Amino acid sequence: MQHHRFARRAALLALSLLSACAAADPSGATTETRRNPAAHAIAPGASSAFLAGRFAAQEGDIDRAADELLRAQSLDPDSREVRREAFLASMLAGRPEAVRLARDQKDDPAALLLLGNADAKSGDWESAERRFAALPRQGLTQVLLPLMVAWAQAGQGRTDAALATLKPYVEGQRFRAVYAFHAAMVADLGSRPGEAARLYKLAQAEFGSLNLDLARNVASWQARSGRVDEGKQTLDAFVQTARDFAIALPRMDADVSNRQVRRASDGLAAVYVGLAVSLRQQDSAEFAAIMLRLALDLRGDMTAARLLASDLAEQAKHPEQALDILKPVADSDPLAPVVELRRANLLDRTGNTEAALRLAASVAAANPQRPEPWTLQGEILRSKRRYPEAVAAFDKAIALLPLPHKRIDWPLYYERGMALERSHDWPKAEADFLYALKLSPDEPFVLNYLGYSWTEQHQDLAKARAMIMKAAEMRPTDGAILDSLGWVNLQQGDVAASVKWLEKAAELDSEDATINGHLGDAYWAAGRKLEATYQWQRALTLKPDPDELPRIQTKLHDAQRALGLPVSASVEPAAQ
Repeated sequence: MQHHRFARRAALLALSLLSACAAADPSGATTETRRNPAAHAIAPGASSAFLAGRFAAQEGDIDRAADELLRAQSLDPDSREVRREAFLASMLAGRPEAVRLARDQKDDPAALLLLGNADAKSGDWESAERRFAALPRQGLTQVLLPLMVAWAQAGQGRTDAALATLKPYVEGQRFRAVYAFHAAMVADLGSRPGEAARLYKLAQAEFGSLNLDLARNVASWQARSGRVDEGKQTLDAFVQTARDFAIALPRMDADVSNRQVRRASDGLAAVYVGLAVSLRQQDSAEFAAIMLRLALDLRGDMTAARLLASDLAEQAKHPEQALDILKPVADSDPLAPVVELRRANLLDRTGNTEAALRLAASVAAANPQRPEPWTLQGEILRSKRRYPEAVAAFDKAIALLPLPHKRIDWPLYYERGMALERSHDWPKAEADFLYALKLSPDEPFVLNYLGYSWTEQHQDLAKARAMIMKAAEMRPTDGAILDSLGWVNLQQGDVAASVKWLEKAAELDSEDATINGHLGDAYWAAGRKLEATYQWQRALTLKPDPDELPRIQTKLHDAQRALGLPVSASVEPAAQ
């Protein structure tokens, strides 16, 4: 999926996912336009801006898309297609023009939500309730609708009506955890302590595990009910499974007594973020981006929304945009240390590695008992092939881990093991991989890395193959793991199995130099010599690891000479 095509694909998702409107025309044209193409033809003066806006949207440049599409709309105010595209781009870019344009988008769910937001922000909760109640009762809006209506009722001070709206869904089976959680927050905000206690307990039981929003709201409720220590225990339980947030635990503890939902509009924002999390898990990044924009429209200080929106932008290969999303987060925010580490990672992604390392070092200095800043430094240094420095950073991170080590600590030993292996300190690397497996015996990445390393050293090939096979069973579509499986089969002399697995690996990850090089080796062993030379030539075009480059060059050079083929210029250095 091409995650960067936000605005254009978001237009379709807003219809298909919100409204379940399967008949939506992918061209974006209206029924009238399809019957009479000239009816709403884009004016010649606006077409260049319209096309430029669409192109910018496809490239993920939402600000420029909004600029161009708004310009096109001003030049051709009568085109429904231009208005609709300008509305969606403006909404995703957070432009004030989006509300004006939403008023022309009758029956568009995204427009109804944005207009409902505008009513909520102005205090017109009755109008917000009417808009939310008008959402289509199809697709995902049948999940959203009762939540939005209930919070609009809560905004009017009608707590009992809001709880009555949610009651059938709390007692139902589908999405019961979500409805119970929001009903608990409504009861909490409306000073219904008995009902809030019952519903928070139900929500915890239905979710089964804590997420950030649930943990902070439950902890706040416990602290405000006179059980501060219990609230801190809830937060501690959360960070035990969400280690990225562990560095913020002291700040969250200090903030535990503060309400997370201070007003009804905060509850609406929480609805959008919860849906965005679910949509992201379903690989619907574009629609998740719409939900997060709606959340931030209501509550710009909602750091959880900014972190998720930043993550989506990075996944779409727009690290600069991801950095911009995080800029408004205040230094005083309880989640600020998490945000700072996120910013350091993004700085590295934009090529500012030294700035990233300085920022991570600053976070380490401010949080001297936490391993996360040193872990990030190690990851950045390892990615830059600065392996001895990476090992030193991982050493500092591991020294800060509480004893005894827990199952969740395995990644640090795996990371340090990789840095040690690339530093040519195999005995220590092997010890780290084995310890990582002791902490968590079924981690496919560790099984694969250790098994592959043993294969490269022709050490205990039978055990290596069993480990890699176990990893492949857990991750059957991981090209790197299938490459290892093919490689260990080749070293054991099973050429047919090697070709089978390596061909599948190449299908899954066709741009990987190592996989293509290994497939060339397997073809050569199988007597498919011309195909082998093709694979080695292809591997050389894919920027192979510097350690592998001379070996591939030598194999290709020798093969071309043996077959009487012209020797490629790319292999001449190895032949000299």
